[in-house]
Amino acid sequence: MRKTIVIAGASGYIGSNVMDHLKEEYDIIALSRSTKNKEDEDHITWRSCDLFSYEQTREACEGADYAMFLVHSMIPDGGLTQATFEDMDALIADNFARATKANDIEQIVYLSGIIPKESKTLSRHLKSRLEVERILGGQGVPVTTIRAGLIIGPEGSSFPILAKLVKRLPIMILPNWTKTETHPIDLREAVQALISVVGAEALYDHHIDIGGPEVMTYRKMIEDTADVMGKRRVMIDFPFPTIKLSRLWVMAVTGEPKDTVYPLVESMGHAMVAKDTTGVKQGEIPFKEAVEHALEEEEKQKSGGGKKKKAPQQYTVRSIQRFGLPENKSALWMADTYFEWLGRLAYPLIQTTKEDDDWEIALLRPSLVALHLSLEDEATDDMASYEIDGGLFAKLTEDDKTGRLEFRRLPESDEGLVAIHEFVPALPWWFYTKTQAKAHLVVMWLFGRHVRLLGEDADEGDQVVEAPTN
Repeated sequence: MRKTIVIAGASGYIGSNVMDHLKEEYDIIALSRSTKNKEDEDHITWRSCDLFSYEQTREACEGADYAMFLVHSMIPDGGLTQATFEDMDALIADNFARATKANDIEQIVYLSGIIPKESKTLSRHLKSRLEVERILGGQGVPVTTIRAGLIIGPEGSSFPILAKLVKRLPIMILPNWTKTETHPIDLREAVQALISVVGAEALYDHHIDIGGPEVMTYRKMIEDTADVMGKRRVMIDFPFPTIKLSRLWVMAVTGEPKDTVYPLVESMGHAMVAKDTTGVKQGEIPFKEAVEHALEEEEKQKSGGGKKKKAPQQYTVRSIQRFGLPENKSALWMADTYFEWLGRLAYPLIQTTKEDDDWEIALLRPSLVALHLSLEDEATDDMASYEIDGGLFAKLTEDDKTGRLEFRRLPESDEGLVAIHEFVPALPWWFYTKTQAKAHLVVMWLFGRHVRLLGEDADEGDQVVEAPTN
């Protein structure tokens, strides 16, 4: 009997390649934010899913035996995003872990990056990869992590950036980080590694590094890529650690967005060479052959599909802030503490009232409701989510909803997230982005400070002991 695997990130370049091979043996539930222009086929069923929503993710994972997590949030979605990629990835991973547990899924397969030995000074990108790995396993579902270096393929992030640099720069200034070693692997072999661990019980709760047959410096990869392209490039060593400067010129030359370039370039200062390789076949395709194949596939895609249409502007807001939490405090405690604190902070301009489990935020007087928030489901110790379903500041959609305000505690940590999802403001967009949106960031910074002080007061209280009596 065929097993079923659900894939988060199925429409990405890794996901689409994985599906082409997995469908030979498994039934696939392919998750995508939008299923428009996606048609079901033999053994592949598309399901629309906003991974920022736990409820949607839980429903989308129904019927699966295994799960694969191939998501990265370095490129924000449309509208206004007030969140780091680290916080977005943490929240999505938490939703996915909870959803797999709720559906009794047997295993999560996760694609990460090779973690270098100097793990105490990791880049933001690699720290986030490690955190996602921890969060995915935080609900008790076994996780098998494939850690890859630079994947050589026609899309994605790292290799296309390298290829654009070679193509567009006749003279290349090479800073110190180009002497760093990395372990590239062909996309096809990375895909095979992911497939090979599905259902492999001996590899549950293990991480495995993968790499190709050559350990190379970035300079060597640049030279070999230029050779494959038939480009003569003058390369000049620049003996200074210029990661910050490099981010700027890589972004300028390639045209890639800051949210993609900065984290990747920051990671290039780390040597990423496969070490823990037991359990998975390593790559055998030489670097130049992998580059040739990637460039050929890129040309086929250009000739076949043309340019992608630009997505229309979305006037929605996503905002995520993270801060430390006092020990053993629940998500519902976070929510009640926030609303009560907000009412005290800005009284009488802002007044907050609670009725049953719902909250109202009013201006000047209780009858002038700015936002009405209804608790979606019974809150747990680590998650409380409110529908924003009314108020002067909210523009209601056809289903009388306009986003969510969510409080959650990250598993196995003393950190919490407060997140706004898919909020549609009633104020004109240009005015909202310069007023209410900026005010929200200030309020959340102040709330984070307030919670930190509460935690410090609690710690001091724990240290107070009575003097011994004789």
